[in-house]
Amino acid sequence: MERSALAERLGGVDRTGSTGAVVVTETDPLQFQAAFADAVAGAGPVFLADPGWGTQEREQLQARVRLRSSDSMETGWLAIPTGGSSGQLKLARHDGETIVAAVAGFSQHFGWPVVNAVGVLPLHHVAGLMGWLRCALTGGRYEAARWSEIAAGACPELNGDGPWCLSLVLTQLARLLDQPASVAWLQRFEAVLLGGAAAGPDLLEAAAQAGVRLVPSYGATETLGMAAALRADAFLAGRRDCGDALPHARLRIADDGLIGIEAKSLFRGYWPDLHGEAGWYPGDLGRWSADGGLIIEGRADALINTGGEKVNPTEVEARLRVVMGVNQVVVLGTPDPRWGERVVAVVPSGQAWSMVEMRERLAAELAPYKWPKACVEVASWPVNAMGKVDRAALRRAVSGAVDPGGD
Repeated sequence: MERSALAERLGGVDRTGSTGAVVVTETDPLQFQAAFADAVAGAGPVFLADPGWGTQEREQLQARVRLRSSDSMETGWLAIPTGGSSGQLKLARHDGETIVAAVAGFSQHFGWPVVNAVGVLPLHHVAGLMGWLRCALTGGRYEAARWSEIAAGACPELNGDGPWCLSLVLTQLARLLDQPASVAWLQRFEAVLLGGAAAGPDLLEAAAQAGVRLVPSYGATETLGMAAALRADAFLAGRRDCGDALPHARLRIADDGLIGIEAKSLFRGYWPDLHGEAGWYPGDLGRWSADGGLIIEGRADALINTGGEKVNPTEVEARLRVVMGVNQVVVLGTPDPRWGERVVAVVPSGQAWSMVEMRERLAAELAPYKWPKACVEVASWPVNAMGKVDRAALRRAVSGAVDPGGD
């Protein structure tokens, strides 16, 4: 879809004579939608920004906005912020063609020509943005809702024809499952889309027992969100993977466990660069389930290299939750002159454990090089707007708290 046609569908005011960059950073959903539609109707690049960013993130964005692209603004004009565990901001370039491909793939995968959604995720994030655009481009209804009100039990009514869906992150799903009235509301959705991080088995089982039509999914900002998704019927029948690739995408897993994604919705490069044929985008680490669905094993960019050995922090975190009985734990790699990186466990204040006890409990569970060499407490547990742990902020918080070069 050409940019002008997309702008018209979204109700944007013609600004084709405006070639300057536009940063869309509104907090209110209605104001964001109007600003985004008008920005699309222009002829310059459009940048999305988190209104909650601090000085560091805003300065990174402005530095990138000042970089000019010599390419036509018909391709790759939308720059959506993303970043790995390093915390360095990148801007994935998308446009009308990748947006339409992502929406069409979603509709075909679930068999919904019209999509209705309740939106509680921020629109500057790809999951929130696509929740709105699926409705706008299929003629469905989009109901912007405040998460604080839903968490307090004030759940909006679902009206109109066609299926309704809801996108949540793990912490939101866990909160709603603890409230009987909210569970009844969740049961009314044809699909509750879950993304952002791999869910633990207890949360998935709780959702299944409650009869919630959960859709575990996998995607990235670079793919405009969902590239694979498990249909709700399969979830309720007992499957616990992230399902199959959507029609517009293909998946593969290399020998080293790295997921490769090829999709019509694949980004055009990171601003200001524009690449041609992108080929296979390297995603996270994964494997295939017995049912042929995708299972996420952890982030590839979060791997810890200690003494030449690769440690998957997701694996270590999962075992620590079980053997040490903690709900919140993050495993990081901190600089070490001897080992390159040291494996460190980070927990909220008051939950640190004896390292001797931990080693005893992990002895039969993990190879010794995977054991954390320190356990650090943090007073404030940082999360981002999507409810995911901010690993970069945690790494900054524990810097200096770990003795480099120790055992």
